[in-house]
Amino acid sequence: MKLALATLLFAAPAAAFAPSSNFGVANTALSMSTEAATEKTFAKLPASVKAGVVTGPALKDLLSDAKAKGYAIPGVNIVGTNSINSCMEAAAKYGGPIMVTFSKGGGQFIAGKSLSNEADSASIAGTIAGAKHVHEVAKLYGVPVVLHTDHCQKAWLPWIDGLLAASEEHFEATGEPLFSSHMLDLSEESLEENIGICKEYMEKFAKVNILLEFELGVTGGEEDGVDNTDVDSSRLYTQPEEVHYAYEELSKVENAMFTCAASFGNVHGVYAPGNVDLQPVILHNSQKYIKEKIGSDEDKPMFFVFHGGSGSSVDDIRYAIEAGVIKMNIDTDTQWAFWDGVREYEAKYHDFLQGQIGNPEGDDKPNKKYYDPRMMLRAGEEAMRDRLVKAAEDLKCVDVLN
Repeated sequence: MKLALATLLFAAPAAAFAPSSNFGVANTALSMSTEAATEKTFAKLPASVKAGVVTGPALKDLLSDAKAKGYAIPGVNIVGTNSINSCMEAAAKYGGPIMVTFSKGGGQFIAGKSLSNEADSASIAGTIAGAKHVHEVAKLYGVPVVLHTDHCQKAWLPWIDGLLAASEEHFEATGEPLFSSHMLDLSEESLEENIGICKEYMEKFAKVNILLEFELGVTGGEEDGVDNTDVDSSRLYTQPEEVHYAYEELSKVENAMFTCAASFGNVHGVYAPGNVDLQPVILHNSQKYIKEKIGSDEDKPMFFVFHGGSGSSVDDIRYAIEAGVIKMNIDTDTQWAFWDGVREYEAKYHDFLQGQIGNPEGDDKPNKKYYDPRMMLRAGEEAMRDRLVKAAEDLKCVDVLN
């Protein structure tokens, strides 16, 4: 089974998460609308966490709550409004937060595959369009939503540059970034170059309260244009010393808020049992190492995230949560669930889907209500929703709001 884990690390002290002096001071109609839309708070969460898109200090409070209480948030790769809405519907059903994650390819698909993607123009436009959709409707679902972007390798950095420009514009207008967080996956580079580039972006992100997630070690398998199927197995396991080096360097950035994706045998996708050697004990060992190095009073000073959670056993998931995992990425299983919903719809109404007119109820009976694309897409949405509810149960993320 194909799994990939990321260690998530908040490196800056509490003061580093203080809001910017510009946070929430805009008097535009948009900012007033945003304020009104996020009035709903939750009895079991910190007061800073409200319904709608969660960014900056509120995001830090949400992830801290997850670590303290022992649950993890589903982080779901999406490809359009159908899968976006499935995520938020699921969160409303299981009573917890959700992380909506855009990939570069997913952004391009939202814009339209017929478009040229020269200079990442379609990927940038589609990802921004999807993010704006979430901002407009998340409040209606009444749940906290984290807007995140997934693996961005070195050659794809112009994609992040375009999204950062959109967040800077949104921050100027509303006091909040458009995106909650971005992941930079420079694990193919040397450790020094990886963290050096991440540090440059952290300085930019910190100015607009965006969280940085970075990767150490390699997540195996293949996902959305990133192919690590033939990687040396030794690179699938991150060492605590590497995490500590990254922590020390990135924490030098003022107002830094960052996470670290460390590999422990994780692989994207789903494989037959025995083909993946997952070692979540690495996370436990890393916690002990980092605690000693930084002199922390906490037993679990690090925040971890679990990349490539599809196909993982509940035992591995729960053991990882015990080590401080507060988010697990899910893609392969939700892709299958969406398709399975569409497949079951077609099987159920097969005889009504063979022509525009004529079905078991009569040769002159119209079939429009069956082949309306919304019918099959809704079936996919419902199946994906139900799979995410199951994921939330595995992650102990049920009924954590009220």
